[in-house]
Amino acid sequence: MSNTRRFPAEFEKQAALLLCFPHNGNDWPGKYEAIQWAFIEYIKKVSLYQAVIVVVANSKLQDKVSSMLQMAHVNLSKISFIQYKTNRSWMRDSGPIVVKNGEKSEALNFNFNGWAKYSNYQLDKHVPKQVSDLLNIPLTQVMYKGKPVVLEGGALEVNGKGTLITSEECLLHPNIQVRNSGFTKSDYEAIFHDYFGVSNVIWVGDGIAGDDTHGHIDDLCRFVNEDTIVTVVEDNPNDENYKPLQANLAILQQAKLENGNKPNIVCLPMPKRIDFDGVRLPASYANFIILNGCVLVPTFNDIHDTKALQILANCFPDRDVIGISAIDLIWGFGTLHCLSQQIPA
Repeated sequence: MSNTRRFPAEFEKQAALLLCFPHNGNDWPGKYEAIQWAFIEYIKKVSLYQAVIVVVANSKLQDKVSSMLQMAHVNLSKISFIQYKTNRSWMRDSGPIVVKNGEKSEALNFNFNGWAKYSNYQLDKHVPKQVSDLLNIPLTQVMYKGKPVVLEGGALEVNGKGTLITSEECLLHPNIQVRNSGFTKSDYEAIFHDYFGVSNVIWVGDGIAGDDTHGHIDDLCRFVNEDTIVTVVEDNPNDENYKPLQANLAILQQAKLENGNKPNIVCLPMPKRIDFDGVRLPASYANFIILNGCVLVPTFNDIHDTKALQILANCFPDRDVIGISAIDLIWGFGTLHCLSQQIPA
């Protein structure tokens, strides 16, 4: 097929950021009150730089969120609402991926299925239609060899020039959280080519410990510009993340971009291990979100917070780099990037 599609990089100009305000505490047991204010703070920070689309379950919640935003002195003219009840709030994965098709925007529906782990995703799988209707752009069901394809935005990282990074653990594991049974690297690469305009795929190995998605790339490796990748490394050799992250670093150091050049590699520390209620949580500074003029970075009340912010500030000299406390958010197994999906300009 002739390919006119391109998946713009996150650091390119955005029209808006998509978020979904949680309407129940199921993803954050015991922390729902704190989470609501964490969301208000997130929306406020984004609204200082660009428009925000917020999915709310119903008109009652919209009224509540509006009044909370006003208490926080948020400019409501920057906020658009979609009233639609979801199962969860992880827009990176259930929301559409908006690509450019020639000059026009197109929303791609990747058939969200609860990360091939949870059974309650029947509401979430209709989020792409709700968003494409609001944006008034066509929605395309992603197909391969006659079958719908399951992929999450959190598994994909692009530089907008033809290179995509993903992980083998997420997409190729033979029996854990299998999204597309029997798919090979070449199957995925064909999909990436047709739907994202990607000519070059870098496959890293495993994701971080505690990751509910089984290896999403947005906790691991991120493009900060078209030829620079930040990747997380663990400095404690006794931590279970140490070896997998060193292995990923080695892969990236040997990798090539679409133009044949080697990428610049920048190492980002990992926060110290966070456990809550007997569970290891997948805290990672790589789960930042790039906006117009700004980068929001999850922080964890950790000794490495300052170092991570400084490294990312050096990577983004033309943007404000702002830490947002994610110590409550991470109890839901994700933070800023997982919760959001950018809408390219």
